[in-house]
Amino acid sequence: MPRFVWSLHAYQLIEPDEQLDLFACREVRVHLLARQLELGGYADRTLCGGLLPAQPQLLPLTRGDLRDRRLCAECERVLRAQKAGQRLPWGDD
Repeated sequence: MPRFVWSLHAYQLIEPDEQLDLFACREVRVHLLARQLELGGYADRTLCGGLLPAQPQLLPLTRGDLRDRRLCAECERVLRAQKAGQRLPWGDD
C-alpha cells in the first residue's frame, strides 16, 4: 500500500476581498481548500465545510500562512488532522 505523502502544495488559500462572501464566512477569515478536488467529495467547499465564494481568489499555501491570525480555526484543525493521516473532514461515513 502506498504511503500517504502530506505537503502544503496539496492545499490552496482563499484570500478574502473587500466584499465579504456571506456564503463562506461572516468574518474576515482566510480559508483552506484541497488543490486536487476528489471525485465524490464536496468540490465547492473549504476544508471547514464552508461554501466557496463565487469567484475565489486562490493563492498557494505557505508555512507563513499557517500563522495568519485570520486563518479559520476549523480549516487549520482539518489540515492538521489530514497531516496526521486522518481521513477528514465530512463526507466520509
